[in-house]
Amino acid sequence: MKYRVIEIIRGTTVDGPGFRTSIYLSGCSHHCTGCHNPQSWEENAGDEKTLQGILKIVEEEDFDVTLTGGDPLYHPEKLKKLIKELKSNGRNVWVYTGYTWEEITESPLLMSAISEADVIVDGRFIEELKDPDLTFRGSSNQRIIDIKESIKKGTIVLHHRS
Repeated sequence: MKYRVIEIIRGTTVDGPGFRTSIYLSGCSHHCTGCHNPQSWEENAGDEKTLQGILKIVEEEDFDVTLTGGDPLYHPEKLKKLIKELKSNGRNVWVYTGYTWEEITESPLLMSAISEADVIVDGRFIEELKDPDLTFRGSSNQRIIDIKESIKKGTIVLHHRS
């Protein structure tokens, strides 16, 4: 399985708690005004990497992982496989997406893709709601959601650090 990767940043502290490996995947249909990474919108942007190649980089760095982009949910089946492998290797996994939790839960395909991840930062970036003082998100409409607790309780449970 091949992934289109814009960039892999090792040791970042801005895309989730602690040092993380942030993987920027290509493809996004949201095209948010003010997006910090519009070069990732194109489906074929970046370099092609195998699942094993990505996992090797993650293991070398030994950090937890943030999947961002673009929008990782642009390719839900590939995302599901990547998350499954990262979790089987003991990684905490955050996913940034322009989809809202409500949109995700209405789609069995999207829900299946993220169900094994730990946290999702949901919602499109809205430039008018941009707030540089927010932790781990760009605009105030975005939420940091604990996936497992939200599934368990059947309602949105915000991550305890949000």
